[in-house]
Amino acid sequence: MVRICMLTLFLLAMQFHWSYTHGSSDTIRKAYIVYMGKAPQSKSSAIDLHHNLLSSVVKNENVVSVFPSKMRKLHTTRSWDFLGMPQSVKRNHQIESNIIVGVLDTGIYIDAPSFDHKGFGPPPSKWKGTCQVGGNFTSCNNKVIGARFYNHGAPTSNPNPSPLDDEGHGSHTSSTIAGVTVAGASLYGLAKGTARGGVPSARIAVYKVCWVDGCSDIDLLAGFDDAISDGVDLISISIGGYSDSYFDDSISIGAFHAMKKGILTTCSAGNDGPSLYTVGNTAPWILTVGASGMDRQFRTLVKVGKGIQTYGFSINTFSPKRRLYPLTSAAKSANANLTLGHSPWLCDEGSLDANKVKGKIVLCKEGLIQDYVKPLGVSGAIVSLDQQQDTGFTFIIPAAFVDTNFGDKIDTYVNSTKNPQAVIYKSRAVRNAASPFVASFSSRGPNILSSTVIKPDITAPGIDILAAYSKLASVTGDLEDNRFGVYNIISGTSMACPHVTASAAYIKTFHPRWSPAAIKSALMTTASELKIKDVQAELAYGAGQIDPVRAVDPGLIYDLSEVDYIRFLCNEGYSGTALRFFTEGNTNCSSIPNIGGHDALNYPSMYLQLNNPNTSISAIFHRIVKNVGSKKAIYKATVKAPANLKVTVVPKELAFSHLNEKKSFAVVIKGPPLKNITSVSASLEWSDAKHKVRSPILIFLAN
Repeated sequence: MVRICMLTLFLLAMQFHWSYTHGSSDTIRKAYIVYMGKAPQSKSSAIDLHHNLLSSVVKNENVVSVFPSKMRKLHTTRSWDFLGMPQSVKRNHQIESNIIVGVLDTGIYIDAPSFDHKGFGPPPSKWKGTCQVGGNFTSCNNKVIGARFYNHGAPTSNPNPSPLDDEGHGSHTSSTIAGVTVAGASLYGLAKGTARGGVPSARIAVYKVCWVDGCSDIDLLAGFDDAISDGVDLISISIGGYSDSYFDDSISIGAFHAMKKGILTTCSAGNDGPSLYTVGNTAPWILTVGASGMDRQFRTLVKVGKGIQTYGFSINTFSPKRRLYPLTSAAKSANANLTLGHSPWLCDEGSLDANKVKGKIVLCKEGLIQDYVKPLGVSGAIVSLDQQQDTGFTFIIPAAFVDTNFGDKIDTYVNSTKNPQAVIYKSRAVRNAASPFVASFSSRGPNILSSTVIKPDITAPGIDILAAYSKLASVTGDLEDNRFGVYNIISGTSMACPHVTASAAYIKTFHPRWSPAAIKSALMTTASELKIKDVQAELAYGAGQIDPVRAVDPGLIYDLSEVDYIRFLCNEGYSGTALRFFTEGNTNCSSIPNIGGHDALNYPSMYLQLNNPNTSISAIFHRIVKNVGSKKAIYKATVKAPANLKVTVVPKELAFSHLNEKKSFAVVIKGPPLKNITSVSASLEWSDAKHKVRSPILIFLAN
């Protein structure tokens, strides 16, 4: 077995990090060189640098790839019920107990109740991993069966590094996937209920690749390498970053090698929305997850004076100790020495007069530096924002976000009243009838590395998620915060990703032999559209919101193998040495047969990107589906499209006589240029009366 990167040697004289692989005696040793330095500015310059380094530094045919090591970042009770997976959902408990999920993150706080191993037997016999103890991390258990840490690329100041989670992020994601059922979980009374993962009987293996400064490519590759070798069934990564190509992206490379071993990698899309071209982790062999909101939100009641009130956004655990507090605004309390050009409204370093804000609630606009205002003795903060807000934020003081209109009312009240007063109440859960909806922060497509694949692929709950946490980190992670607990409420695509990982694991308990692409297809084609105001909806939610129970029986699947992805890479312009990043050998693109049509990938979604507003819409998508539903079935095609877009499916009917039978079809799309709009959406649905297999279709005019 060829491994991605096991042992790291530091070539100090050359300022390289060299990670190489090893395997059995009959396996060629391969090497990945990950060096610390400035990243190439383009794909062509990266390839030139790659060749130069190969020829001048290593001159070794066993070296597979050279790329700069970059630092990547973490993509920071009700959700499973919301997704239609109550505690009573049908399960294959014995098979689920043999599922091992590898989580590459900040480690784990194993003493959290979510990781209790009571009732668990020994690890599955396929497990080949280890428990790397150190510092205050003394052992694993039959729930968390493996733990490793890596700090080659991101040195830590901790004198005793270990897999112990001192940030909380890794514990949160791990428990969302496979945390055991715990009654009475909450964050200081908020979200009180039963906390559980999507596959509570599954095992967890953690790979601590992230530290306070981020997550380095070296450590990510090493984590992938060990996870694959250890015997995990799925890999979950709520980490992101941007790369110039697939071959200098450690997550892309690691996920490809995992795919070759039958392991699906699920990744978060990023938190840089709602702007377009912000989605990360876009390789087609990765299941890329955006964040959505569910039917429960946390809102914070803010009352000002007499009769002025609103429900702001925050996760506020503080209850007021008095009926009303004095109120002021940042502008009225500005520091007399405020420098020219420095806005008094931002409530940032040096902007406020401590004597004017002590004991008062302060109205700020567009900004708040908590570490600055808390020592001033403020009683709270109301932050007026001129932007869409759909998620709460945990503050170290009583605080809430409000919209600009309400903020302006407060400002008028402060300036027209002798003794203005206000109060901020503890947050409470409210019902949101607009769910599911795409989170405003969730990163959007298009995929900047490929113009043929819609990303993200799918969405899952990522707003206000209660899950396990670490007692080594405060609720906010701020040193000024004295609240610590084993549960926390966090929002982000980091929280959405583990929901999809767990859903994939759930499917795998019913279909152990399904490929990563088959599981991905099942989740995508059974997903439902979301409510969104954006025109480019599919660039926000992909195929839609996951439905794990429906995905167990999708009817038809779009399957893919390694050769299909190699064909895709060939079509994207990768060849020769660059392909060795993925194939570990010499691959001649001319030997890979092309299936024709607009794209060369049997993907569950269909995407055409235009670069000229005068170009007419014209594309043919060739697809192959496999019958995994009823033994005998006839599927009929239904197309939903606007009047000016002609979508033809050939043939319109697919008749299957047995399971695992494959049928091919083509989708022909014609339409006028996109002169006054930036996109047009359609969909194809195959149905046999029992199953509905939906594929989104998007035509997008690039900038």
